[in-house]
Amino acid sequence: MGTRTGNFPIGFRRGWSDWQKKDLKALAGWAKGVGFERIDLGKASKDDIAILKADGLNIGSADLLDFGNIMHNDAGKRKELIAQNVAYVKEAGAAGAKVFFTCIIPGDGNKPRAENHKLAVESFGPIAEAADSVGAKIAIEGWPGGGNLPNLACNPETYRSIIRDIKTKSIGVNYDPSHLIRMGIDHVRFVKEFAERIWHVHGKDTEVLGENIYEYGLYQSSAFSKGHGFGEWAWRYTIPGHGCTRWIEVFRTLKEADFNGAVCVELEDEHFNTNEDGEKAGLTHSLNFLRSC
Repeated sequence: MGTRTGNFPIGFRRGWSDWQKKDLKALAGWAKGVGFERIDLGKASKDDIAILKADGLNIGSADLLDFGNIMHNDAGKRKELIAQNVAYVKEAGAAGAKVFFTCIIPGDGNKPRAENHKLAVESFGPIAEAADSVGAKIAIEGWPGGGNLPNLACNPETYRSIIRDIKTKSIGVNYDPSHLIRMGIDHVRFVKEFAERIWHVHGKDTEVLGENIYEYGLYQSSAFSKGHGFGEWAWRYTIPGHGCTRWIEVFRTLKEADFNGAVCVELEDEHFNTNEDGEKAGLTHSLNFLRSC
């Protein structure tokens, strides 16, 4: 059972805690038992994909290898990692992984954005061409990064430029409204503009804390109080339904654009990322909410 609007399959991104990382077969069994249809695997092997299929699940997305270093400052390391990703995309794509997740993270976030954009096109272009060759997609998430928020393809300007300049069918968007909301970008307008290039959706939300915006502003920290886990002082990431995302409107737009990907929960919420029981509760709450949308 998928989302009420669009009937999109619902999954989740495999987390970093022991109960999720140690035993994929056990994780797949739990996921199937509660009603999930997909799992985003991170790095995906043929064996991993086969384990999911054996439990009646499909892979949602697979991470590109070491994607934080694809734009490494050392040209030799960059070349080596690009080649590894080209081979990986072809192999995993042939095994059934059809959406590859990444962020565009500059090796030097202090360089001008235009300069980093040029390097991003040079670095991700060959990987996108490899995805084209096996009928796969590259889904870029708009996580803006830390510090001075140096990452690319996290606002409409740089998403447009990456899609325009890489010039492949495969390059597109991992739509995660939580990042757009924390940056003050209209997440519904964004999905309307980019719907035809959205390959994957993260079920994650952001709560905006109005009183804290008054107290601290959006970008400064507090001198005296602690910020939120999976957030800062004026905002925090949440499970779907506990934030500002207009999910039904989002899904309606994706349905009209014939979106055929999955909606996968990315659990980053200080109220649920506590222990195994908390994470399972956060994932099942998210599943039930997304089914209602």
